[in-house]
Amino acid sequence: MSEEITLRKFDQFAEHSSSGEPSEIHIEAKDFSLFYGDFEAVRKVSLKIPRRMVTAMIGPSGCGKSTLLRSINRMNDLIPSTHAKGEMVFDGHNIYDRNIDVVTLRSRVGMVFQKPNVFPKSIFDNVAYGPRLQGITNKQQLSEIVETSLRQAAIWNEVKDRLSSNALGMSGGQQQRLCIARALAIKPEILLMDEPTSALDPKATAKIEDLIGELRENYTIIIVTHNMQQAARVSDLTAFMYEGVLVEFGKTKQLFTNPKNIQTENYITGRFG
Repeated sequence: MSEEITLRKFDQFAEHSSSGEPSEIHIEAKDFSLFYGDFEAVRKVSLKIPRRMVTAMIGPSGCGKSTLLRSINRMNDLIPSTHAKGEMVFDGHNIYDRNIDVVTLRSRVGMVFQKPNVFPKSIFDNVAYGPRLQGITNKQQLSEIVETSLRQAAIWNEVKDRLSSNALGMSGGQQQRLCIARALAIKPEILLMDEPTSALDPKATAKIEDLIGELRENYTIIIVTHNMQQAARVSDLTAFMYEGVLVEFGKTKQLFTNPKNIQTENYITGRFG
């Protein structure tokens, strides 16, 4: 039977606690390593990410945090010569098993990138793109999904009267929230955010951070950020990485005020970075 299990059947085999409720742990890395050819970009990382919390990943450039983030929906598979060791467990299944359906995985683990990557289509068609790929063609249903997703992304009131306009005409901050709406339209459980505000001005950044605070009620959110103040503002948990190694992982307040590792203290106090 194990050969037949794919992510499409996760609902039947999801990890549960003794009470019968879904496990509090949504993603777990177990001695997980990711290689680009012979280079080990992520080195035997082990951590548990709870449901419906915001987890921030911090560390200097090239430390492996974005690579680890992309490992959670196997975006690194698109890079030649990439391979993984260890396990990345989602609802009780190692997503790197050969029988995992990657397309289905990515429908359950949405992603927002550093730079807004809107399609040269209308605002409506950008958000409806994913649901259409999933086979939804009913116009009323698509309209409801588009409105709900734009409302969740806190941009509905700004665009509701111009849904047929080209998305490329939106501001950078609006485009990023549109990308978030597009990710939410496929109804994921986890939302990965790779430096989603690094290209935005302070006002647009504040809107995205407020949005993260609202979305944490319904989604597990993992955000990579170079901005330590942002990590402190938006996250419940923080992971500090250095040279591919997970140095420290814990509650954000504790990590920033009383880090257990001297490397963590040196980084957050600006002694290196």
